[in-house]
Amino acid sequence: MPSIRPALSRRQFLNALLLTTATGALSACANGGASSSGSTGAAGSASSIPGFDGTFIVGFDEDFPPYGYKGDDGEYTGFDLDLAQKVCEREHWIYTPMPISWDAKDALLGSGQITCIWNGFTIEGREDKYYFVDPYMENKQVVVVLAGSGITALSDLAGKNVITQTDSAAYDLLKTDGAQAELGASFAQLKTIGDYNTAFMMLESGSVDAIACDYPVAAFNGTGKEGTFSVLSEALNTEHFGVGFDKTDTGKALAAQVEKDLQALDADGTVKELCAKYASQGVSYDLWCLPKAN
Repeated sequence: MPSIRPALSRRQFLNALLLTTATGALSACANGGASSSGSTGAAGSASSIPGFDGTFIVGFDEDFPPYGYKGDDGEYTGFDLDLAQKVCEREHWIYTPMPISWDAKDALLGSGQITCIWNGFTIEGREDKYYFVDPYMENKQVVVVLAGSGITALSDLAGKNVITQTDSAAYDLLKTDGAQAELGASFAQLKTIGDYNTAFMMLESGSVDAIACDYPVAAFNGTGKEGTFSVLSEALNTEHFGVGFDKTDTGKALAAQVEKDLQALDADGTVKELCAKYASQGVSYDLWCLPKAN
């Protein structure tokens, strides 16, 4: 299991990305070192989808385990990345994982630098911004505290310093116009940060009192830390993950095709196998919710 470790923040990554041209960025992802690119397919693979050349560039947050992260071996891995690679193998597309700055995801998608956003991507509240694959995984937003902190309920967070990820589903819930705005207003401070790895280090050091995050992130970061962190039993909400594509005809067609491929991967047992692979990190086949193919 990868341990918690310092990582480039999303903003640091964006600054580095902006120093390159779009062509250079794509080239680096497609032709970079074998330890991180993991491309599948043959160069020049054709696609039957107009406007899509067969290179499937997956925009993901490399600090979002267990859905997308860099393992101890330097390879990009995670449940969603494994799913994306399996889809590409079925379609003979070139699979190219591209770590991105999460708060730049819309600009990267709209400019064509990534094909999709696939990384524990919450659908609720974003339905009109993207063409989504139908929800494939149920999720919930939770609050993590230090064990023994005395914080046992959401109401105990009043006057506490809470941190979450920039532009995350948890932040959308807790901000002034969110569904949990009243709770967020009770905090001494609602902080945001580029990556959850750093947030968990801050919690452990006592710099913050709580973290609001996706349940699988909490489960992953609690592995090997039993007795250090505690997840409040009262969740902030329940939501669903989807794969987001740009609002174009090409994006609509890709979403439809990827959905069919995920249904096929479920039917042949691949999805269940991948869920078992990441079960210790909070991924469960019981939460898979994409309808079976007709």
